[in-house]
Amino acid sequence: MAGIHITDIEAAINYWRERSPSPDGVSLCKETRALAEVYALMVWHHETEADEVTLPAAARAAWMRWYESTPDTPCIAICSTSQGDEVCKGCGRTFDEVQRWTEMTPGEKRASWRRITIEGDAWRFNRYAERALEDSPAGGK
Repeated sequence: MAGIHITDIEAAINYWRERSPSPDGVSLCKETRALAEVYALMVWHHETEADEVTLPAAARAAWMRWYESTPDTPCIAICSTSQGDEVCKGCGRTFDEVQRWTEMTPGEKRASWRRITIEGDAWRFNRYAERALEDSPAGGK
């Protein structure tokens, strides 16, 4: 089963901190608190991933709200897997990831996103980066 990377937990914490800032600099909203507990345990146990299935319900709900605010797919509508490439030159996903995308779990999708972002050599990160920004929720459409 897929794991939720600690950087996604951090991003979700920051998402909630921005939406529900602490009124006194100490207290946290319930979503931030639920995610912070998971984050603290991950740090304590030197883990980089939390199991997607066994994540506590409150933390999972808070993480899913953050996840729903992110772009679903890295696709930029320039697919080379349809022409036989094992890895798409446009988005960086493998042929299998492209084929299974609609049935993948949120954790599996985020793992793909993380990998292609770290690699950073797909066209979405260079030649067509502005197209990817235009199609994203934050990009103006």
